[in-house]
Amino acid sequence: MTDDASAADLRWMREALALARRAGEAGEVPVGAVVVCDDAIVGRGWNRPIAARDATAHAEIDALRDACARRGNYRLPDCTLYATLEPCSMCAGAIGHARIARVVYGADDFRAGGVHSIFSILDEPRLNHRVAHRGGVLAEESAALLRRFFRARRGGSSGGAQPGA
Repeated sequence: MTDDASAADLRWMREALALARRAGEAGEVPVGAVVVCDDAIVGRGWNRPIAARDATAHAEIDALRDACARRGNYRLPDCTLYATLEPCSMCAGAIGHARIARVVYGADDFRAGGVHSIFSILDEPRLNHRVAHRGGVLAEESAALLRRFFRARRGGSSGGAQPGA
């Protein structure tokens, strides 16, 4: 879907991909996220549950925490969150609680996706906030990063693991 992605979406997704690579280099699942408000990054995060010894240390959660701290508010209604992988249900819930306006992500997560692959939390009509979302921006680059990571973990076998364990 990158053929009709805006230049801004591509720019910020590339920033998230750089953070995903940082996570992978540290031995974490390579997922990165940035929160953008007024055409500037206000929050950055990358997966680090192993290093942080924290199951909630997903890229999106860390990016939200960073953005909330920098903006001095737990609400981010004028912001977009970019993530290299479809947010899981935990992250999608946090995105809704932060009142993020929009989410843009790369690869679908057919194991734990909370936006559309498994759950549709951001569209849930019983919740009081819905979040606009778009998937597939730099999806192949995001998925390739995950495939390389998991292939290396398996010792180089070419098994067909889905993105997002």
